[in-house]
Amino acid sequence: MNSRPICVLGLGLIGGSLTRAAAAAGREVWGATPSEGTAKAARADGYDVPADAEQALGRARESDALVVLAMPLPAVPAALRQVAEVAPACRLTDVVSVKAAVRDAVHTHAPRTRFVGGHPMAGTSSSGWPAGSATLFTDANWVATLGDAPGGGTDREVWADVAELAWDCGARVVPAEVEEHDAAVGRISHLPHLLAAVLAAVAAGDHGKAVGGFTEPGAGPLALALAAGSFADGTRVMDTRPELVLAMCEGNRAGLLSAVDDALGRLGAARGSLASTGGLAATVDAGHRSRQRWNDARVVPGRTVPRTISIGELRALGAEGTALTGWSD
Repeated sequence: MNSRPICVLGLGLIGGSLTRAAAAAGREVWGATPSEGTAKAARADGYDVPADAEQALGRARESDALVVLAMPLPAVPAALRQVAEVAPACRLTDVVSVKAAVRDAVHTHAPRTRFVGGHPMAGTSSSGWPAGSATLFTDANWVATLGDAPGGGTDREVWADVAELAWDCGARVVPAEVEEHDAAVGRISHLPHLLAAVLAAVAAGDHGKAVGGFTEPGAGPLALALAAGSFADGTRVMDTRPELVLAMCEGNRAGLLSAVDDALGRLGAARGSLASTGGLAATVDAGHRSRQRWNDARVVPGRTVPRTISIGELRALGAEGTALTGWSD
């Protein structure tokens, strides 16, 4: 177990869960939040929450802690400016769902930090400190990015810090290049949020106006009354606060645009087939095969790697979707 302290800036669902999980693993951890209500709740639950981010970062500077940015993307620049003022050369990571935008913000606002990006692939549609759990990351995949340093390098020591934090929280680590991560999550996270929004609106007949006056055939109260499992599964993420969905989707514009173009092309082909022949076999069969591939990928065991593994080898493992479970030595 790594003994490096952890300083978490932001105590919402992810930051709060990380604080709980790190403490449960025996790590020294403290957090900061601009919400006094959240700070009181976290302290009442027995967690260390200094008066403000400046105090938290001062402790991080003195103890060479790993600082974790755990806030929505729009709040990252302001947090980085505070990091640059109080702990300008700290070890730094984040848990934001887009990586290129965070990396670029780090280079702009806190260029002296030793930064390696992170993204735990875990979450719920709930938010805030009460929604957090020490087990949120158990068996989840946690991305630790490569190529974050100026010039495209990777700080090996901090990459190991991030990986070991993920392992201590019960997760598996997937190495990934920044742009490759954003392209991937555009397809498996951000596009699903957008499709869920469309699906929910199609069922309700909502065109962005006040509820009522439905005009689409089949849409509205009857459709919503009949909606069950497939609708619930397909729209679950729309219980997430809209501002959080907007922050991650709009923050990954390039990755999401590519995924939307692919989806529109497939929907267009499906519509053409349905209109001309009445058949949807190609679309449904491809979807079924792809879902089975995901089912198979979920049971692939992780692997350990030597501490001396090269960045190139990590890059290759990540490109194959290999999840790492620890050091082999």
